[in-house]
Amino acid sequence: MAVDRRVALGAVALGTFMTYLDNNVVNVALPSIQRELDLTISGLEWIVSSYILVFAGLLLAGGRLADIFGVRAAFLGGLGVFTLASAIAGVAGTQEILLGARALQGVGAALLAPAVLAAIAALFPEPAERAKAIGLWGGVGALALALGPLIGGVLSQHAHWGWIFLVNVPFGIVTAILGARHLPAGGGSRRPLDAYGLVASSAALLALTYALIEGERHGWTSALILGSFAAAAVFAAAFLVIERRAADPMIDLRLFRRRTFTGGLTIIGLWSFGVFGIYFFLALYLQGVLGFSPTRAGAAFIPLALVMAVVSGASDRLAKRFGPGPVTASGMALMAASVGWMSTIGAGGGYLDLLPPFLAYGIGAGMLIPLTDVVIGAIPASEAGVAGGVLNVSREVFGLLGVTVLGAILTARQAAETPAAFLDAYRFTLVVAAVIIALAVPLALAALRRPAPAPDKETEPVLAA
Repeated sequence: MAVDRRVALGAVALGTFMTYLDNNVVNVALPSIQRELDLTISGLEWIVSSYILVFAGLLLAGGRLADIFGVRAAFLGGLGVFTLASAIAGVAGTQEILLGARALQGVGAALLAPAVLAAIAALFPEPAERAKAIGLWGGVGALALALGPLIGGVLSQHAHWGWIFLVNVPFGIVTAILGARHLPAGGGSRRPLDAYGLVASSAALLALTYALIEGERHGWTSALILGSFAAAAVFAAAFLVIERRAADPMIDLRLFRRRTFTGGLTIIGLWSFGVFGIYFFLALYLQGVLGFSPTRAGAAFIPLALVMAVVSGASDRLAKRFGPGPVTASGMALMAASVGWMSTIGAGGGYLDLLPPFLAYGIGAGMLIPLTDVVIGAIPASEAGVAGGVLNVSREVFGLLGVTVLGAILTARQAAETPAAFLDAYRFTLVVAAVIIALAVPLALAALRRPAPAPDKETEPVLAA
């Protein structure tokens, strides 16, 4: 059957929507899950953490498998695992089954996410077409980030909590049918698997992610957390040695010498630091200070996401006209200014006071979508899968850092367990976040340049190195 690129793009965008949604749909349903399954606080935390841990830890491996076996095989394989795991999670009657299903969802997502970006690169090899496709894909991801809390709140409040997972099943089946019919078959490189590099990279990411998730609970100076950081460093060093000596490495480390590739990844990380950290603490502010219900707090983010989705769709035109550097720098500057603006709103504020900086934040975040095209376009098409894995690793790890670092700052600043003390610490934390996000502005201007003509558009970088 002939490949319909628009339908194929819809399939991979729907797959992205499912995995992004699952990153944050669970949080507001946790009280219902805890009551029914009689979970401890630790067990409740791992309902969220088990998915993130496995997802982040296996992303590079998933990207490598997409390059070896082809995007359709990786996409459908990951989608199948994710959909099956969602069905198991939806009917889970015990903590053990639910935790196992969540971890299995992470395996599926780690296969699926890098394959999505590799599929877009394969479907749209022309830079201009690829930029438009990534803009649409980014808009779908933006909607998922904001709709997750709302969907989770509505389903857990008005239906059984299992439906937050079961809704993935029909979407997964439809996406699989579309992907099987319209994603290009084959395309794998048939290169060796580089098993040692795969194991070392996965072990390093698993240890690092575990330390970031559990550091606050066990103590950052505890033997367990320090040991996890040490293990991450050892495995990361082993990975570098393996890749330098391998005849056919999992990822060509020379890619990181390209200013656009490394700069783009760093900016994506700072973007993720802001998005995940701010979403988390704004939700606490809306519920703890302004008294919003979980459903209403989730709905509060919808205008932000809608604006972000609209701007995402137009961001490729902005980047084409002004260059990715100025557009990215402007977007990060707008995000930093918006977060600083939010820090000025205290206990006497209301949602209408938050709405203008919310909308400005959504505009700035939407302008960051061309960064994905920068990263994917800066490497050979044959390595698009592992590039997608690296990009998602940057997004996940920096997102965890956003919650972890800002959470530590808020805790240290909060003098007492009172709403007033929380508000003071929260506002200070937002100022710190704004400063960190603003660091990406000069980085974007220095690292990103306008596209330059290349003799081979499929193998040469889109941006000058």
